[in-house]
Amino acid sequence: MHRIETVTVQDSPMEIFVFEPEGAGPHPGIVLAQHIPVGHTGLENDEVTLKTAERYAENGYVVAVPFIFHWWPKEADIQVKRDEFRDDWTALDLGATYDFLAGMDTVDGDRIGIVGHCWGGRVAWLAACHNPDYKACAIFYGGRIKLPMGPGTPPAIDLAGDIKCPVAGFFGNEDAGPSPEDVDDYDAALTDAGVPHVFHRYDGAGHGFQSFTSEERYRHEVSEKAWGEVLAFLGEKLG
Repeated sequence: MHRIETVTVQDSPMEIFVFEPEGAGPHPGIVLAQHIPVGHTGLENDEVTLKTAERYAENGYVVAVPFIFHWWPKEADIQVKRDEFRDDWTALDLGATYDFLAGMDTVDGDRIGIVGHCWGGRVAWLAACHNPDYKACAIFYGGRIKLPMGPGTPPAIDLAGDIKCPVAGFFGNEDAGPSPEDVDDYDAALTDAGVPHVFHRYDGAGHGFQSFTSEERYRHEVSEKAWGEVLAFLGEKLG
């Protein structure tokens, strides 16, 4: 079960979907950045993100999922949201979500990580660049990290030197965005910046291999292997 809270970011209401484990805590926390399926109209219709949040909660984490597309009407075309997406707005959303999560009585504010899938993978990278207090960052097949998004903003990959936490990456070797060559560039950027990181690359998997609602993309065995590896990573870094 989850509940919906609302915070205000520059006069725009933003929903945060909150999932909590059993027990009084304080528990470690996760900010979960959503992917954007075709026809995306809100987190309430995003089964993959909601089920993913539930699973992290079942493993002992308080999870906060911000609806980072609150800047546009929910019924607005998804392509408009893609084209107008702005990193400066998103950094504000992520900061508000982190503060909300860290301020919860059930959360240990010193043990918070960021996780994201697809579009959210890029958002997770961006979050780690803007907030030195994260203790872990997990990126699932995040594309567009090498591209700028929004006026006057650098490509997210150029901000690698600002990441202060360990990073884990999960990528399919048959993905075209990010391609294996893109992942090599991510690896090099983190290495050059001295950021501790581990990348898991899976044969027989492409983009969205954890998206269980897509028969074309979902790869059950790879997905479960990645689940084991990300939970081990978060368990080590967040406790």
